Amino acid sequence: GFGNVGLHTCRYLTRAGATCVGVAEFDGSIYNKEGIDPKALEEYKLEHGTIVGFPGAEPYKGENLMFEEADILVPAATEQVIHKGNASKIKAKIIAEAANGPITPAADSILQEMGVLIIPDLYVNAGGVTVSYFEWLKNLNHVSYGRLTFKYERESNYHLLQSVQDSLERRFGRVGGKISVTPSEEFNRRMSGASEKDIVHSGLDYSMERTAYKIMTTAMELNLGLDLRTAAYVNSIVKIFNTYRDCGLTYRN
Repeated sequence: GFGNVGLHTCRYLTRAGATCVGVAEFDGSIYNKEGIDPKALEEYKLEHGTIVGFPGAEPYKGENLMFEEADILVPAATEQVIHKGNASKIKAKIIAEAANGPITPAADSILQEMGVLIIPDLYVNAGGVTVSYFEWLKNLNHVSYGRLTFKYERESNYHLLQSVQDSLERRFGRVGGKISVTPSEEFNRRMSGASEKDIVHSGLDYSMERTAYKIMTTAMELNLGLDLRTAAYVNSIVKIFNTYRDCGLTYRN
């Protein structure tokens, strides 16, 4: 799929150094082993309403794009596309479930036996819900993110530069005049303070990284092997239980 989920997944993986070799949509699939530019494909789809005919790739003519050689497979559109009848044909070693329930339970068992790492939908597509939670918190507070700390952060950054300059001048003196400390373009941009978008991205990164670490830790502690789905379920149930217990809704005999 190359909708919102598929597009952004492709974009971020490409930025991280991955190469997108194929994209499948309901009306056709394209393939280019040398790599597909997600930005160019996005612009083409916006103009033509389809990925079919994209000049940066060839029309795919095989049985199913999912069965091609790849390191990472991202089913990002339809439920139950990988099932008992076709799971054995998957060659990818990592499957990220960007769609809801793209792998059936029977296929899940087959893929695990094949040594395929499945990153479950429970985690992979939780980013949207997480950001919605951030938005809910902002609406409760009636204050945009960063508004209360914007001026303080900007002045703190200026003081940081001044401190560096003073330290250099104390060490080397002022021969030839003051030692000017000039911020880089990136630091200068950040000195003005984080935008609301920057803060939300930072919060999302932190939440997802922390959750991923907990899932992996649980999988290792319970000796679950590659079964990250069960590890994610265990973490979720433990969180619910702890919340109910702390609220006084559960008790122990």
